[in-house]
Amino acid sequence: MKRVFLIVLDSFGIGEMPDAAAFGDEGSDTLSAAAKGKNFAMPNMKKMGLFNIDGVTAQPGVDDFSGVIARLSERSQGKDTTTGHWELAGVVSEKPMPTFPEGFPESLLRELEARTGRGILCNRPYSGTQVIQDFGEEHLSTGKLIVYTSADSVLQIAAHEDLVPPEELYRYCRIAREICQGEWGVGRVIARPFIGTPGDFQRTSHRHDFSLEPPGDTMLDVLVRQGKTVLAVGKIHDIFAGRGMNEYVYTSGNAEGIDRTLEYMDRDFEGLVFTNLVDFDMIYGHRNDVDGYAQALSYFDRRLPELTAKMREEDILMITADHGCDPSTPSTDHSREYVPLVMYGNMLQEGTNLGTRHSFADLGSTILQVFGLDDKSIAGEGFWKEIGK
Repeated sequence: MKRVFLIVLDSFGIGEMPDAAAFGDEGSDTLSAAAKGKNFAMPNMKKMGLFNIDGVTAQPGVDDFSGVIARLSERSQGKDTTTGHWELAGVVSEKPMPTFPEGFPESLLRELEARTGRGILCNRPYSGTQVIQDFGEEHLSTGKLIVYTSADSVLQIAAHEDLVPPEELYRYCRIAREICQGEWGVGRVIARPFIGTPGDFQRTSHRHDFSLEPPGDTMLDVLVRQGKTVLAVGKIHDIFAGRGMNEYVYTSGNAEGIDRTLEYMDRDFEGLVFTNLVDFDMIYGHRNDVDGYAQALSYFDRRLPELTAKMREEDILMITADHGCDPSTPSTDHSREYVPLVMYGNMLQEGTNLGTRHSFADLGSTILQVFGLDDKSIAGEGFWKEIGK
């Protein structure tokens, strides 16, 4: 039984793409920034070939690496989580999803107010941690929802859990998702519950994303349609609007994401485990925490032997990312970067460098080829013939 374990290190970019300046991201390099942080160490990924990937200069590579490596280019017009994951799964977004740098239009807000029965505060781009400090007290006294956005295509709603229980906030976000279609069709509506008192508000782990449905088939749809098993870990379920998966589990952070992936490795199935590890992006990248990002990468690397130890003869491990989020730049937003692909397993021709690939979608196409499903309904040029034994 063939099994693929695809792990996305959310925001782990490896250097600016040629068009980075058009996105305001010239000079971004998430890996190089994190490698300067305290306690950075990725010896296991190094042995697999991480530092041998095209353009990676954070550390020297090794003479003989044990994995298959590539640098993936993003074809889609975006640099956000939804766009990146969709392209990894075979859907290229030729047009950028709408953003609202001046805040959302009044007509959208009026409809949201009417349907939720609550007023709205803020309505402009804001740091998620700062917005609850600046508007949390007024939210508690008025009952109004804190609605804000970022440089990404998102509408975020923050509410205190004592005033608006998470399930009620999720209902409001589902209403917002229904409203946000067409020209208002942001990639994600995000629930941002928080707790605490004025001056000491803190976001909780009860975040929930409500994504648009992918506009076409993804590798997940193809796999399920062909009778393979797809198991999702972390926010994968939300990113794909629940489509193309047999089972899913949410996680509270990287440690639990790795734990749940290890549990799925103990099960018998033929298909894919698709895992997102969100802490790199949410906790460290967006907060410009270089040392935290470095330590999170080092933690993943320390736990990598647990994953490889559970691999069976026909298992393949794939480690990649969906965009960058350089924690050393003035910006706290995502960055337009290449992403790494490191693959490992007995079925692969170790020590293979595939160079720079034209699209993230080459990965999704390759996963289908692993299962003998060279389906042309998704984008991407698979490379299984180049790496499979």
